Amino acid sequence: MTKASTAGTKTVLVCGGAGYIGSHMCKALARRGYAPVVYDNLSTGHGHAVKWGPLVVGDLLDPATLALAFATYRIDAVMHFAARSIVSESVRDPASYYRDNVVGTLNLLDAMRRAGVHQLVFSSSAAVYGCPAYTPIDEAHPCQPITPYGWSKRAAESAIEAYCKAYALSAASLRYFNAAGADADGEIGEEHDPETHLIPNIVAAALSGSEVRIFGDDYPTPDGTCVRDYVHVEDLCDAHLLALDHLSSAPGWHVFNLGSGSGHSVGEVLAACRARCNGAPDAAVVARREGDPAILVAGNAAARTQLRWEPRRSLTECVDSALRWHGRAQ
Repeated sequence: MTKASTAGTKTVLVCGGAGYIGSHMCKALARRGYAPVVYDNLSTGHGHAVKWGPLVVGDLLDPATLALAFATYRIDAVMHFAARSIVSESVRDPASYYRDNVVGTLNLLDAMRRAGVHQLVFSSSAAVYGCPAYTPIDEAHPCQPITPYGWSKRAAESAIEAYCKAYALSAASLRYFNAAGADADGEIGEEHDPETHLIPNIVAAALSGSEVRIFGDDYPTPDGTCVRDYVHVEDLCDAHLLALDHLSSAPGWHVFNLGSGSGHSVGEVLAACRARCNGAPDAAVVARREGDPAILVAGNAAARTQLRWEPRRSLTECVDSALRWHGRAQ
């Protein structure tokens, strides 16, 4: 079979490229001159978000379809976003999280080996750290996940690291804190169902005139609500491009936290939205969620110094871009 390729263009297989971060990544890759190929089972992704390259509908648990994607396209590198990611669901149904997030990753690694593809950028999570022993959390912080989701991400990282040592793979694991915001042009945005992220839930409540739930206001923080590190999705995409560049000059295994380096409380996010929505939405305080740490803030010095990455977009831009996207999508 003749592989599809474009002369002089580096082709990147984007697993989960029809999802929230993956679709933004495809746009960023195309703008940079790469050729993205999306591999997605469309269980949570959206076909209409695939706009910058071909779509292969397939599951990482299906080695035959995965092998066909590598046989059809001349893949130079892989970005892996495909995963189950709802923490509460992982507690109720851990089997599906270990199967999809760990076994799926192993299938991808084996397909890469067989195809001779040696560069991988992996979408990981701050959930690998568990409850923080200190903040900001740097990459040296112990990894002690407290949920099956966190453990599944950590297990996938462990497998990737072992493949780097044994099979000459070069990989970067990017541990996200709180991804937020939407495409500046309004072409794509956050479309989870159910939606579990704070900013889109606040924005949706403001636009619909409904009430948003706040999980606890008695934390040891300035306003009693949880503090999180929000990083704009387009800043995340910038970091992925830099990580891919980094692998060409620094082979092996790398781990980087991706966060703004500063925290904002739930109350501050709510106030930022209310400032733009005539005081909406109303909020109801309900009980804390089990396992929610009071503060999660990234130590991002490694990404700044080694990748030369600078998160440039503020919390205000996260909220404003989400408002634009959800306003258009209604």
